[in-house]
Amino acid sequence: MFGLSFPALAALLVLALTSLAAPVRAAERDKVEAFLAVTGFDVALDSIALSAGSAPKMLGLDPGLFGSEWTRLSREVFDTGQMRDMALVILVPALDEDALNHAAGFYATDLGQRLVEAENRTHMIEDDDEKQAEGLRLLERMRETVPDRAAMLERMNGAIDASGTSLRALQEIQFRFLMAASAAGVVDLHADADELRALLKQNEDALREAIRASALASAAYTYRDFSDADLTAYTEALEHPLMQEVYELLNAVQYEIMANRFEALAARMAGLRPGQDI
Repeated sequence: MFGLSFPALAALLVLALTSLAAPVRAAERDKVEAFLAVTGFDVALDSIALSAGSAPKMLGLDPGLFGSEWTRLSREVFDTGQMRDMALVILVPALDEDALNHAAGFYATDLGQRLVEAENRTHMIEDDDEKQAEGLRLLERMRETVPDRAAMLERMNGAIDASGTSLRALQEIQFRFLMAASAAGVVDLHADADELRALLKQNEDALREAIRASALASAAYTYRDFSDADLTAYTEALEHPLMQEVYELLNAVQYEIMANRFEALAARMAGLRPGQDI
């Protein structure tokens, strides 16, 4: 289940494009495309488009303010084909073929494909509030009746984001979007880059807990029909060093594409006028 940050993201992508690719065989494009499909990362990339709806709220604006063309604008900016191409540009030279084969081998199994099918369904649910509410209900009942299962979900989520990049990634996406919106004249920020980073850091603890709670609720919802043995097998697979290598790279790619598209959206929003179609 796939879920960057300032210098950390840049450093990770540079590492991916050099250290990971240099001493090993870089994967071929067609193999990476097949890898995206078998692991479900292609759908995870497509689901980034669903995050466009949060853009006006991040600026303190009402999405309806921009007229009926907001949906078209966001679809153009978050074009799924373009986002997949962006991912391939990074992954083709960066993804170690041994790591690719290892991850693809797991996801090609019966359990792996059942997991991908469930994850793909969750990724593309537009009503995130409903999904979160149901996941939270399941999680609360799980903690009362089968606490070991809840603990396994915690362990699983830890393996998915072992380096803890989610917090820094979301902060960076917000930072880059707000700075781009300010530069485009969409909002008057009244803060320079250092001040904005400081403001975002003030809410760090609350954001970290919100990310953790959201991830657990989502996991409870997504894997509700899987057995305890399935969850154990999946968690152990995620903890394998080669799988960790894959997830670190995929997480970085996903967050970078999201940040890039939000920056592009900010620039396009400058052409919108309140209550006016484009």
